[in-house]
Amino acid sequence: MFSAIARIFRTPDLRKKIGFTLGIVALFRLGSFIPAPFVDFGNVQACLAANQGTSGLYELVNLFSGGALLQLSVFALGIMPYITASIIVQLLRVVIPHFETLYKEGAAGQSKLTQYTRYLTIALGILQSTTLITVARSGALFGTSASSECSQLLTNDAWYAIMLMVITMTAGTGVIMWMGEMITERGIGNGMSLLIFTSIAAQFPNSLISIAQQKGIEIFLVVLAIGLVVVAGVVFVEQSQRRIPVQYAKRMVGRRTYGGNNTYIPIKVNMAGVVPVIFASSLLYLPALIAQFNQPAAGETPQAWVTWVTNNLTQGSHPLYMAFYFLLIVGFTYFYVAITFNPEEVADNMKKYGGFIPGIRAGRPTAEYLDYVLTRVTLPGALYLGLIALIPLIAFSLIGADQNFPFGGASLLIIVGVGLETVKQIDSQLQQRHYEGLLR
Repeated sequence: MFSAIARIFRTPDLRKKIGFTLGIVALFRLGSFIPAPFVDFGNVQACLAANQGTSGLYELVNLFSGGALLQLSVFALGIMPYITASIIVQLLRVVIPHFETLYKEGAAGQSKLTQYTRYLTIALGILQSTTLITVARSGALFGTSASSECSQLLTNDAWYAIMLMVITMTAGTGVIMWMGEMITERGIGNGMSLLIFTSIAAQFPNSLISIAQQKGIEIFLVVLAIGLVVVAGVVFVEQSQRRIPVQYAKRMVGRRTYGGNNTYIPIKVNMAGVVPVIFASSLLYLPALIAQFNQPAAGETPQAWVTWVTNNLTQGSHPLYMAFYFLLIVGFTYFYVAITFNPEEVADNMKKYGGFIPGIRAGRPTAEYLDYVLTRVTLPGALYLGLIALIPLIAFSLIGADQNFPFGGASLLIIVGVGLETVKQIDSQLQQRHYEGLLR
């Protein structure tokens, strides 16, 4: 392993790519601590210290921004607008035929879809930055029970100051998007994924230190042991796949013979990745957001539905919240897999090039067989995603370490997934120049 790492830094091209990637990551983290204009940095830090953990309403966005959201920095929105825009464009392929046509056109069509994603990212950045500044201006960013300092996070709330903050945060989103694309083009690995990885990994040390300080060394060691077991399980499931054998008949094109080889279609147990967890979290935040904007004035009695939502759907440790969360993740897993893997399209492509699954007729029977296998494989993948997402909520119920428990939910799935993919890319780069790669 150490000799393989030494070979990485002895290879000029690979060393340059890794150095470029680390430089962009350092700039990204630096921007997460630079406050936006007209933000009272002292009050923000005091509120962060007084409110350990984040408001449940902004937990996911704060996670993907590396904690920059609640610091109201120039990179406060992080990569979340781009993630949301990418998911929306991907879902619109099912609704808008033009998007599906562009997707099938190859590189030119993909470039057009990428351009649409960029425009939508900027639009979402304007919307989200406006919402964030409005909530910070009202003093509800850290919850309604926050201290008086948390209601004075801005030094100037005039219209021109708010406009400048919106422009700054939106521009920060554009810069982050550019950084991710530069890493993909000139660095190593997928740029957007690596920036998310960096944001989440940056919070791991503080989370572990907080657990050790608040719960004691015994709980800290228990958390580490659970973390190692969970990471090993996630790696095992993320690498698991069902391989469907495919054979291609020999065919003559001119004087050359093509086909006649055997291959397989890999169907991963977790084909949906972390997207269902994001979908479920976002959908569960909507009732809490609506209830927050319908809070009664001082002295008035809140409406019954507002009280019910506040008591049941804003606390992650509540059994009803856990049940809804789990069921939404399972449902969204099937939904997302259904729109990203089309058995009929795969069967048509196999038939076009003379491929067939042994024992299955080409055409519609092949599509039905692929759909049957996909449905069965997706079930354990959906249950696995639901259980992994519930780990932080269960940890809160058992040891009271909800926000500080790092080994679970979307964070662990992204850390492991991006880590495995980046190591594979480094390994393939090494194998192009040496007989041995990073992995043996």
